Amino acid sequence: MLNRKKPVSLFSAIILVIANMIGTGVFTTLGFQLAGVHFPLTALLLWVVGGIVSFCGALSYAELGAMMPHSGGEYAYLTRIYHPAIGFISGSVSILVGFGAPIALAAMALGRYSRMAFPGVNETALAAGAIVILTLVHLADVKFGCHFQNVFTVSKVLLIAAFIAAGFAMPHPQNLLPPASFDWTGSVFNREFAVALVYVSFAYSGWNASAYIGGEIPAPERNIPVSLFLGTLFVSIFYILLNLVFLLTVPAAELTGKIEIGYLSARAIFGAGGAGLMTGLICLVLVSTLSSMIMLGPRVAAAMGEDIGALGFLAGRNPRGVPVRAILIQSTVAILLVMTSSFNFVLTYVGFTLSLFSSLAVLGLFVLRFRKPHLKRPFKTWGYPVVPALYLVVNGWMLCYLVIQRPLPSALCMMTVASLLVLYKWLAIKQCQFSSLPEEK
Repeated sequence: MLNRKKPVSLFSAIILVIANMIGTGVFTTLGFQLAGVHFPLTALLLWVVGGIVSFCGALSYAELGAMMPHSGGEYAYLTRIYHPAIGFISGSVSILVGFGAPIALAAMALGRYSRMAFPGVNETALAAGAIVILTLVHLADVKFGCHFQNVFTVSKVLLIAAFIAAGFAMPHPQNLLPPASFDWTGSVFNREFAVALVYVSFAYSGWNASAYIGGEIPAPERNIPVSLFLGTLFVSIFYILLNLVFLLTVPAAELTGKIEIGYLSARAIFGAGGAGLMTGLICLVLVSTLSSMIMLGPRVAAAMGEDIGALGFLAGRNPRGVPVRAILIQSTVAILLVMTSSFNFVLTYVGFTLSLFSSLAVLGLFVLRFRKPHLKRPFKTWGYPVVPALYLVVNGWMLCYLVIQRPLPSALCMMTVASLLVLYKWLAIKQCQFSSLPEEK
């Protein structure tokens, strides 16, 4: 009975974090970063900073997840910390942007890489078809979806490890050292570095994956923190090594402004024939990422449906525990974005919104420590208050520069929030019953 109620094991939770993190961003965003920061080592430093910030976020979410072991991620946390309106906006944004748009981005990248491996492939049709097929996989059964996810993610990790090893074995690596007169301080504390960090932040997004399925993990007060900690640490190390390989194998000038970074590096390492094979394998990597997001995202919609009467239709699950309507709605949104949106614009929009709401959740750690200091905390964030404060400072700095440098995606995010607030009031959600924070024991 327990296995039916809690189908996601600790191993599967760790795998979901890894699968949700390693995907589109690491294979597609380095070119955009180099267009802003120009120097290879500065670009690599972006990934180090991104890993540190993500790890700070994971430690903060570990405390929240252990206190509130509910499915839904930021929706569950912000509803209980601040107000149901904030939770509703965050949950709605997760459905439309937090998962729908990244699924679209991963599918678009899959289409782009597939065309590199198999010329003549229709990118858009393949992207939409991949979403449909993986949606059917996760409509079948929660346990089947977990097993599918585990197999693809372990394969993905082995693939990337082999790729990294082959990259370091290259006999004539690129020179990454900047000129002797290089100003490290000036290269970091500027608007270009801050905006480039948005792309890195998107690539690292997913470190909070297991928080979205807290209600389906056994012993969540222990397993949520462990899955967040191990998954984020593992991926951070992988990301730094992988981007180092990209920079060592291809001149920075050839990577600048390009999306197909993995393809260019694979061609440099393996030659034209090997590049085609490696690109096909990278497509399998993106399938794993798509699968994890298609599995996680609907848990937010289902949690909202359980709390909000007007959205009750989203809570419906089939006998195997699958939130069918929520999955279908999310996949429909993703397919529409694939058909209508440009990659770079969606990437910036997603990066802004994800950083905004994750920052609100981490800020909630301070709010709860102040308002409810005696509340039971099975896990306490290491290094509090420095660790969550570092996360907030870096994200705040990044968001401020993004508003200045990319006003259109930022304005669209604010318009989305305002529209959802109007919808919240229209639905009269104040009359609905929401779960409360766990009582002190």
